[in-house]
Amino acid sequence: MPTLQFPDGFQWGTATAAYQIEGGANEGGRGQSIWDAFSKTPGKVTLGHTGDVAVDHYHRYKEDVQLMADMGLKHYRFSISWPRILPSGLTDHVNEEGIAFYNNLINELLAHDITPIVTLYHWDLPLALQTEYDGLLGGPVVLDAFAAYARLCFERFGDRVKQWITINEPWVVSLLGYGLGVLAPGRKHRAKTEPYLVAHNLLLWHAHAVQVYRREFQAVQGGKIGITLNCDWRAPKPTDDPTQAALNAEAAERAILFDLGWFADPVYFGDYPAVMRERLGDRLPRFTPEESAMLRGSNEFFGLNHYSTSYAEPSAESSSASDWSAGIIVWEDAGVKTSGNDAWPRTDVGWNVVPWGFRELLVWIQTRYAPVGGIVVTENGCAVADDDRAIAADDQFRVRYYREYIAEMHKAITEQGADVRGYYAWSFIDNYEWSCGYTKRFGLHWVDYETMERMPKASAKFYGHIVRSNTLVLDDKLDESDVPAASAF
Repeated sequence: MPTLQFPDGFQWGTATAAYQIEGGANEGGRGQSIWDAFSKTPGKVTLGHTGDVAVDHYHRYKEDVQLMADMGLKHYRFSISWPRILPSGLTDHVNEEGIAFYNNLINELLAHDITPIVTLYHWDLPLALQTEYDGLLGGPVVLDAFAAYARLCFERFGDRVKQWITINEPWVVSLLGYGLGVLAPGRKHRAKTEPYLVAHNLLLWHAHAVQVYRREFQAVQGGKIGITLNCDWRAPKPTDDPTQAALNAEAAERAILFDLGWFADPVYFGDYPAVMRERLGDRLPRFTPEESAMLRGSNEFFGLNHYSTSYAEPSAESSSASDWSAGIIVWEDAGVKTSGNDAWPRTDVGWNVVPWGFRELLVWIQTRYAPVGGIVVTENGCAVADDDRAIAADDQFRVRYYREYIAEMHKAITEQGADVRGYYAWSFIDNYEWSCGYTKRFGLHWVDYETMERMPKASAKFYGHIVRSNTLVLDDKLDESDVPAASAF
């Protein structure tokens, strides 16, 4: 079988998030988060599922770390639950039981030769900050609270944690939490303004946390810090009309700038993309010169979460509409409509499986930003309907997904010059999938939600071989064509 070799030192890992796996929601002094409140609001989450128990990682972390070691993992990305260590969100009360949990987890990982990568904010804002200070719309009080929380994490864990991610997917928080209202805190009544205010505040959160780390900790601790951004690739919708083809190409580029450039441009260039300024006018907040300078160069690696690809064309829709379960969003402000191809397979959440789009996005990022520290793919994976143990044990759909996406990443590195230095599979284990509850499974390890029994899926064994060998073995089903055609599934 043909084999693809990856660069020496390439980081292979898996990823999770606190609210999705920990459980123990009412134990160990943990405070409540906006996701505790949102998940208990009738109609917000499928079947009324909550993360109160999740997959009980809070009690089973040693078992889970052993499963990682069994795979041969050397890197694991997880998030800290802000309300578990600061129940009110503020440093007036530090919950030492929460600190102890993360110390124990980090030490367990290191004892198994697994490097921890820590995300500070993966959506579980302390509920007290939401109710008392208006959360991500709260301005300086909440900004200072995040900086103080970050400082506490650096103080308590930075002697062992050498790679930090400030915020996970600010696009999702901003648009889906404050524009479409399908994720916590579920706001949508000021959808034309609040997403941009929230995004602006999140960028300032990131910049201030980076400043705290660089000024107070980095020289001694020697770690790196960055932000993780999510983006699906947008390809121009095929057409035989040259005029329409040009319009579709413009729409595709505009879509990427509204999705990824919205956050990456400030971090690398100090301001939002020009096309956003032109289309949004005064609805797009402005950075002060000091804020712009603080943001520019605040990424020491480019964290990327990627799952899917869609075609793009101009849209004249008069209002925003969404079908989140199918991954299709018409966003009025961008003026872009997305669609799929009937020949493309879809995951269990309806997202298109288009491996070549992954390569195109990696190359686009390299071309526009040439990121210092390279690109680290902090999430990539797929949901499969593998509730049944037997199906999960032989999850060939997920194996093929990983094989094809990783092969396209290799092509981006070796043939098109993308400086990709790491890849983290989402996710290590089946978990609470936000507004879908427990009905969608992304994990490399299967969980019986009644007994909490864990079982490696075929994909865990497949991915473990890649991790151990730093190579990908291809099979005759892999389609490496550059042509945007149907996948080999």
